[in-house]
Amino acid sequence: MQVVVRDNNVDQALRALKKKLQREGVYREMKMRRFYEKPSEKKAREQAAAVRRARKLERKRMERDGIMSHNR
Repeated sequence: MQVVVRDNNVDQALRALKKKLQREGVYREMKMRRFYEKPSEKKAREQAAAVRRARKLERKRMERDGIMSHNR
């Protein structure tokens, strides 16, 4: 990853670098790698994330189509 420093403005370049790292998910990855995660835990976490994404997508689709579901 690379950021160009213009006019010796290191602060601006640093902000740009941090924004790029955030967008790429580097901070999240570092946080996850701080401690060992068992493969079964990783699988469960990823599966739960997939379920959340699917439910969110379905909610968005229902909202877009005008079908409001308030019961959970």
